[in-house]
Amino acid sequence: MSPTGVEIAFVLVGLATLGAALVTVTTRQLVHAALWLVVALGGLAVEYLLLTAEFIAWVQVLIYVGSVVVLLLFGLMLTKAPIGRSPDADSGNRPAALAVAVAAAGALVWVVVDAFRTTWIDLDGPAQGSTKVSGEFLFRHWVLPFEALSVLLLAALVGAIVLSRKGDKEDSR
Repeated sequence: MSPTGVEIAFVLVGLATLGAALVTVTTRQLVHAALWLVVALGGLAVEYLLLTAEFIAWVQVLIYVGSVVVLLLFGLMLTKAPIGRSPDADSGNRPAALAVAVAAAGALVWVVVDAFRTTWIDLDGPAQGSTKVSGEFLFRHWVLPFEALSVLLLAALVGAIVLSRKGDKEDSR
C-alpha cells in the first residue's frame, strides 16, 4: 500500500510544524518565539485543510494566529519586555523542563489514546469537520469554556495595560 499525495503532504507539514514548535519553545528571543508560534499554528491550519476540515482551519487562522498571537505581541510590547536576547528567558533548568515536557506529552498521548480507543466516526452523517457538526458540538458542549477563555484573554490584556501604566507613573517620578 503506497501513500497518497495528501498523506505525504500531511507528514511533511506535520514535521515542519513540529520543527516550528520546537524553535518556539527553545529560542531566547521572545518576539521570535511569537513569530515561530505563528508558523506552528499556521501549520496546524494546513493540517486541518488536508483533513478537509476547512471551517476548523479558518477558525485556527482567525482566532489563534490572528488574535492570540497579536494579543501576545501586544502584551510583550505593553509590559516593556526585552525585544532582543533576554537573560531572564533562560533559568538554567532545561533538563528539568525537558523531563516535565516529556512527562506531560506522554500523559497527553495516553489520555487521548485511552479516550478515543473505542470511538467510531459515523461516516453516514455530515462530515465531522463540517461547519454544521462543528457548530453544533461547540455550542452544545463547549459554550462555557469558550466564554471563560474569552474572559481570561480579556483579563490578560487588561493586566498587561495595568502593568505598563504602573511603570509609566514610576518613570515620571
